[in-house]
Amino acid sequence: HFGGSTLLGYIGIDTIIEQMRKKTMKTGFDFNIMVVGHSGLGKSTLVNTLFKSQVSRKSTGWARDEKIPKTIEIKSVSHVIEEGGVKMKLTVVDTPGFGDQINNDNCWEPISKFINEQYEKFLKEEVNITRKKRIPDTRVHCCLYFISPTGHSLRQLDIEFMKRLSHSVNIIPVIAKADTLTVEERQEFKQRVRKELEMSGIEFYPQKEFDEDMEDKSDNDKIREAMPFAVVGSDKEYQVNGKRVLGRKTAWGIVEVENPNHCEFAQLRDFLIRSHLQDLKEVTHNIHYETYRAKRLNENGGLHPIPSSDTQESNL
Repeated sequence: HFGGSTLLGYIGIDTIIEQMRKKTMKTGFDFNIMVVGHSGLGKSTLVNTLFKSQVSRKSTGWARDEKIPKTIEIKSVSHVIEEGGVKMKLTVVDTPGFGDQINNDNCWEPISKFINEQYEKFLKEEVNITRKKRIPDTRVHCCLYFISPTGHSLRQLDIEFMKRLSHSVNIIPVIAKADTLTVEERQEFKQRVRKELEMSGIEFYPQKEFDEDMEDKSDNDKIREAMPFAVVGSDKEYQVNGKRVLGRKTAWGIVEVENPNHCEFAQLRDFLIRSHLQDLKEVTHNIHYETYRAKRLNENGGLHPIPSSDTQESNL
């Protein structure tokens, strides 16, 4: 039981925060984001817009006219981004072929398998007798799920995917290419999507059950009410009123990506990067990975080292 004792003078325990900051600055951190949705929804562009750099796979020498893969492939590209002395190793995981097949049954399977393989890799490192000081973290911290801006309702595939994966990864649903909907259509579509997610029992991030306190709850309630964010991405700059802005040029004007009156990109970015990035990592580690770990160790009777199968290594 903590009694609040009165200090007789300054001790300096508050410097622990600065000490932690220094250490983190030295080591940097990992952030792994997965993008899922069928082709043509602007996934690569949106990720480039979020991180204001060419970080997605497509921007690294990919041809525009590339064929849609016959099966779902999973491709990762990593970049180190540095800002204000802070280094982030960003890995963008792309899932080309998802939702583009004639028959999309079970197309969540390879993605689910990939997510679990990353937990498995982490677990193997953790149960080693001699452990690395820092286990390389390839676990998916966040899955951006792109919903097609149909204005009608979610596809069965959307519901199926989010239902299957919401318990093993943080899913953040976004409405892609939102400039194809009018403001009214957008509001209606968002409400409908929210309702459908609720009726299907899909828990997207930030999950209600992990709110830590009342402050957390009220912050997250605001975010949940605004989701799914209707976004437009763009890595092209235009002059608007003498300012350079990121935007999409159309015949009737410029859609300004970071202008909250035009779309909800800025809200998504602030939530994903400026307020919840650390929390996404923590929920991944403390909830999703923990669930996987408990399940694995139970299957194994808890003690035996996990047999390493070479097959898993080959497809990572």
